[in-house]
Amino acid sequence: MQRYFVEPHLFSMQEITITGDDVHHIVNVMRAKSGEEILVSDGAGRTARARLESLSGKEVVATVLELLDEKRELPIRITIGQGLPKGEKMEWILQKGTEMGAFAFFPFSSDRTIVKLDEKKESKKLERWGRIVKEAAEQSHRSVLPKLLAPASFRQMLTAASDYTRAVIAYEKEGGTTLHEVLPTLSPGDSLLVLIGPEGGFTLEEVAAAEAAGIRPVSLGPRILRTETASQYVLAAASYQFER
Repeated sequence: MQRYFVEPHLFSMQEITITGDDVHHIVNVMRAKSGEEILVSDGAGRTARARLESLSGKEVVATVLELLDEKRELPIRITIGQGLPKGEKMEWILQKGTEMGAFAFFPFSSDRTIVKLDEKKESKKLERWGRIVKEAAEQSHRSVLPKLLAPASFRQMLTAASDYTRAVIAYEKEGGTTLHEVLPTLSPGDSLLVLIGPEGGFTLEEVAAAEAAGIRPVSLGPRILRTETASQYVLAAASYQFER
């Protein structure tokens, strides 16, 4: 059954209104008819099985048949702080990270970041990234739509770290602490910020600054991972830890 996301204010206990690009998908791509059923989520955890009632070029209205008690989200909220990578790697990170259960994505620039986003390109880039996250969330039947935060500087990331239960920085030269030592210290409902560097990783000065801000350096295993692989390792490890 096809799943769609709507803004929370369009989701009521009796009726759901779908607008925007999803209208085109339902009417013209899926060629859906009144009476057919779909799944609709408000992006914040509520999901309903709904019956299509009226369809037009501007909106689709569906009647709520039942609210579903889904268990599709990781018990801990993981935010991937991703150093901006080159090319289309960020799109892959967002797509696969959403499928793997990331709660949010926080792109940032650091000393070894090659990609530079200007104000004109940033809004279009964020719009495209948002579509990728939404489509991946629909495909993987998420009940929560991951947040996509505006790109920040490394210093801003360090300041934001205090908002999380735990914060770690992936550092390939860290020989003492592993991610598997950090995960058991978290409980369902806690939040974890994981900083992952761009190609080339973090500088010694950045790691020291992160430690000074209370962010713990961790190893992601004995092998050196690409920047686009590291977040998938983190999310898979968390899934194994909390969803066994």
